[in-house]
Amino acid sequence: MISRVPRASLLAASLMLTGCGGGAVAASEHVPGTTTVRTPTPTPTTSLRAASQEIPGLGPRHRAAIPSRSGQVVVVTGRGRNSPDATVVLYQRKGADWQAGAPWPAHNALRGWSHHHMSGDLRSPIGVYTLSDAGGLNADPGSRLPYHRSAKFSSPGTGFEGEPLDEAFDYVIAIDYNRRPGTSPLDWTRPLGASRGGGIWLHVDHGGPTHGCVSVSEEHMKELLLALDPARHPVVVMGDAASLSL
Repeated sequence: MISRVPRASLLAASLMLTGCGGGAVAASEHVPGTTTVRTPTPTPTTSLRAASQEIPGLGPRHRAAIPSRSGQVVVVTGRGRNSPDATVVLYQRKGADWQAGAPWPAHNALRGWSHHHMSGDLRSPIGVYTLSDAGGLNADPGSRLPYHRSAKFSSPGTGFEGEPLDEAFDYVIAIDYNRRPGTSPLDWTRPLGASRGGGIWLHVDHGGPTHGCVSVSEEHMKELLLALDPARHPVVVMGDAASLSL
């Protein structure tokens, strides 16, 4: 049986120059200013479900933390506090209601979730965070968020289950946790200090748990990049189901 500890160490080392909690990105827990809107792109073909006046699964604490101006909310619901499995749904405001997109399977950090994320704890931070910047190893697929393409979005090595990380950062969206919005996801600035981690992204799923990020399929990453609009002030609400219900 493969030991978890060596794999965790290898993954941490492989991500030190990229993200997913490895140390390259920094963030802020507060709402940033607006971002320049890019030329509109075609509407993605994400299937929609029924509208509701409230986003299901969110308790009063998390509903209140969503800025009133936000018209797009990416909800990441973890299966359990210590589980690396999650579901992602994009909600878009339609008048007084929220329209739900199709649910997407996702991964989060190896050890689950934390209300007080720390560097190296292998847990994803629980909370509500703005989404301001995107990037990746691949060319911009038509993102409305500012897109920063760079060869530095590299991910050598393997994940916790031995899966290759080669394409994990082909597309990323920076989650504004302990980072400076309005900069490349590769920016190292950490307003909360290095001990609080950083480099928390939405990125392409590699088939296993992450270091701290949330990952979905490449197809769904492209859908998010096409859908998220700075003019609608998108945010992500993320955590295990029990925590989100508070």
